[in-house]
Amino acid sequence: MKKGISFLFITINFLLISAGAYACTSAIITGKVTANGRPLLWKHRDTGQEQNRIAYFTTGKYAFLALVDAPDQGGTAWTGTNSAGFSIMNTASYNLKDDQVKEMDQEGKLMYRALEICAGTEDFERFLDTLSRPLRVEANFGVIDAFGGAAYYEVNNHSWVRIDANDPAIAPHGYLIYTNFSYTGRKDEGMGYMRYQTASALFLEKAAVSDFTPQWIFTHVSRSFYHAFLGMDLCDPAFSPDRANGWFIDQDFIPRRSSTCSVVIEGVQKGDDPLKTIMWTVMGYPPAGVCIPLWVNMGDRQPYLLLGQGDQNRSPLCEMAVSLKHQAFPVTRGNGSRYMYFSRIYNRQGTGFMQQLAPLESRLFETYRVLIEELEKEGLSGKSLPKKRIHQMYDHISPQITEAYDRL
Repeated sequence: MKKGISFLFITINFLLISAGAYACTSAIITGKVTANGRPLLWKHRDTGQEQNRIAYFTTGKYAFLALVDAPDQGGTAWTGTNSAGFSIMNTASYNLKDDQVKEMDQEGKLMYRALEICAGTEDFERFLDTLSRPLRVEANFGVIDAFGGAAYYEVNNHSWVRIDANDPAIAPHGYLIYTNFSYTGRKDEGMGYMRYQTASALFLEKAAVSDFTPQWIFTHVSRSFYHAFLGMDLCDPAFSPDRANGWFIDQDFIPRRSSTCSVVIEGVQKGDDPLKTIMWTVMGYPPAGVCIPLWVNMGDRQPYLLLGQGDQNRSPLCEMAVSLKHQAFPVTRGNGSRYMYFSRIYNRQGTGFMQQLAPLESRLFETYRVLIEELEKEGLSGKSLPKKRIHQMYDHISPQITEAYDRL
């Protein structure tokens, strides 16, 4: 009897961990409603592996940058962009599976291979058609390319459906939002409906002015503690975030304890140089992170703060953000991990780590803006990006970031 209870306990806990391990929030925003006419692909990642890093690969037809788990030795990618301007990410779906296949979760391997060989959505569709069945995935894959393609693919073990973000009948506001259910899946099954409701409310308000930017997504969505279902915003002074001694339940907000990274891939307009694609990256727990832009053409000369370092191959910036996150989730016994000490993140005194990092990120975005505008004025294509100048920018901002975290 003891063995049976123990096995049941382990199984239940595994299911609970698994349920939270692949729960992400995402969007495709077409150039119709962005500030500069370039499409955006957003993934707010939630996973059981809190240590993520950026890696550069040259293992296939196209070189690419990808977000990977820190311990990973290659072969999986959780979002990324390649030298052809093909970009991909995923969210797990929980209402598409229609079989009894047990060995699943091959989404990371599928995306890694797609980044190696695909230049556009048509390549991706051919790739899906040529894979052996069962695919061992149940996911929504978001894709943008340099040819104007922008679509989600709802994929299970045996079939896929394209949901075109460029179709005004499907995406009347110029964007699509996905969490952890699929539109063509079983109705009212799946997960992430509360996060979907929140993201939809935030996006709809912004859609009125049609000027979506990566900075807005990070600031107003990935770090938003608005809860549409409950009709409350923990960052609203009228709500008083110091209630309950600063403690709140971590349930169905977009940023959660399991949030490990937020990435916005800014593609190019149709016909433009795909190497001008930018992978804007907030590593670690987004409320405790700051953004750094990445270009595939920088190769392995990416900022060291985002690359694997040391014996554990961890990103220094991810470690710093995760360390702050642990201060906001200090209770580990029982159900303690479900409670966040929100006053450590945000408070009336303005001393929460999210508040203290906000001015730094504003200065960083101004640095990025000036550099990018200078490059655009000089008429440089992605192929001739002045790597030295970008590397100098990384050298300039890295000490600023480290010093800011040291003060926290």
